Amino acid sequence: MLRDHLLLVVPLLFGVTLLTILSNKIRVSYPILLVISGLIISVIPGVPNIFLDPDLVFLVFLPPLLYAAAWNTIWKNFWQSRRPIFLLAFGLVIATSATVAYVSNSIIPNFSLAYGFLLGGIISPTDAIAATSVLGNSKIPKRVVTILEGESLLNDASGLVVFRVALAAILGGQFFILKAGQSFLIVATLGIVIGLAIAGVIYLIHRFFPTTPSIDSAITLISPYIMYLTAEHFHFSGVLAVVCGGLFLSYHSQQIFSFETRLQLVGLWETLVYLLNGLVFILIGLQLPHIVNGLEGYSLGQATMYAAIISLVSVVIRIVWVYPGAYLPIYLSKRIRRKERVPPWRNVLLVAWSGMRGVVSLASALAIPLTLSSGEAFPHRNLILYITFVVILVTLVLQGLGLKPLIRLLKIKDDSKDDQKVQGIELRVRLAEAVLNYLDTNYGEEIQKQETFKRVRDRYERMIDIAKRNLDSDQATEATLNFLPKYRKMLVELVHLRRRELNLMSHNGEFSEELIRERLLELDLEEARLKH
Repeated sequence: MLRDHLLLVVPLLFGVTLLTILSNKIRVSYPILLVISGLIISVIPGVPNIFLDPDLVFLVFLPPLLYAAAWNTIWKNFWQSRRPIFLLAFGLVIATSATVAYVSNSIIPNFSLAYGFLLGGIISPTDAIAATSVLGNSKIPKRVVTILEGESLLNDASGLVVFRVALAAILGGQFFILKAGQSFLIVATLGIVIGLAIAGVIYLIHRFFPTTPSIDSAITLISPYIMYLTAEHFHFSGVLAVVCGGLFLSYHSQQIFSFETRLQLVGLWETLVYLLNGLVFILIGLQLPHIVNGLEGYSLGQATMYAAIISLVSVVIRIVWVYPGAYLPIYLSKRIRRKERVPPWRNVLLVAWSGMRGVVSLASALAIPLTLSSGEAFPHRNLILYITFVVILVTLVLQGLGLKPLIRLLKIKDDSKDDQKVQGIELRVRLAEAVLNYLDTNYGEEIQKQETFKRVRDRYERMIDIAKRNLDSDQATEATLNFLPKYRKMLVELVHLRRRELNLMSHNGEFSEELIRERLLELDLEEARLKH
């Protein structure tokens, strides 16, 4: 059994890697290419049907992916954008679920509101990785990125809560909106409490127990599973537990981790997230035969018509929701007007169009039980699964492919780019001034007597002089703003030069190999510092 799984997973991971290389070459977002590739592979004769177990997604893939997304979230930016994030992550999810419920109830025979809310809860959450990877290196406003990432970080939880409440109502035979709302609040709130409580314990372990970078990394990898499984065990939101716990520990990471641990975790999480995401997206595409074969009771054309209508509804309701959500609070509240500028309509349209769905939606649909409590087959299960698959394809592939052309058409750009460069120079000046004060206070005598100490001080003094000269003018020129990147580029080139020399020395056997490896590691760390 294990051998069979390895024979499946290893080629898929290798294929994911090759397809990602291809996506970089043709400049198509890798989730889109992986889903399309999975679709193509799935229809090749002789390829076995691969079933995506929802437990695999919820228990293996989802916790680390959510935790990594929370860990990389800048809390300050997240909190500053909390109003639009919460309006999208909770308000839009509920609005989408309700709209889909009533539309599906109207167009699909014998499809009750409870089933409609079940479908709405499944397809309402957007996918964090899909949006950010599709946007890629596009130079768009950072606030837009923060809103999209924050939304997708939280709406998995709200969508899953709607799904769970609707499913419980179907299995219980009754559906009351008020009771569903109460259940939503309880499940979400206690999920947050559990996540923060576990994060607090983990914080204490990292902070006060004698750990090593390897131990810290191991605890960090295990943490999302502990949070998720604990919350789910008590039937609360495991997603919110992981997200809130991850945000808490990320905020305190400078206090609890050494620099060795932080460096180790960066590479570890980047690799893990890349492999998990790649595997998930190609598995989505591979589900097509299984889903179509299970479509009993409906013709393919009929099911596709329903799916197309629901897909259109999910796209339109997002656009309809986003514009009032962006402007009404500003126009209605003086306090908000004082704090925030009116967002450009182009940025709002970009947020409205970035509603790609992903693996959480598919896993939720697959998690619908095969039978009701009475033992009867679960009504409309296969149709819901097919509609979900089509919504993912429409939003991920069609909207995803249209995202970059839309950015170019609307001429959206990051207006804060120059300001960021100026702030970067000012930040370096402040740091250099702090260094000079420290050196003068603690090493004044050594600086006076020893040339080596004096050179260190002179280096920081020159850095301040150059930066201040560039910032003195009222309007910084492009050359001024770019002097640090050019300087950094030169330093990187010098690192490459030294690395080539070391490799040549290693080839010629001129020096100890251990010594050369130590110097190569130093150069790797130096280059990493220069590039980040």
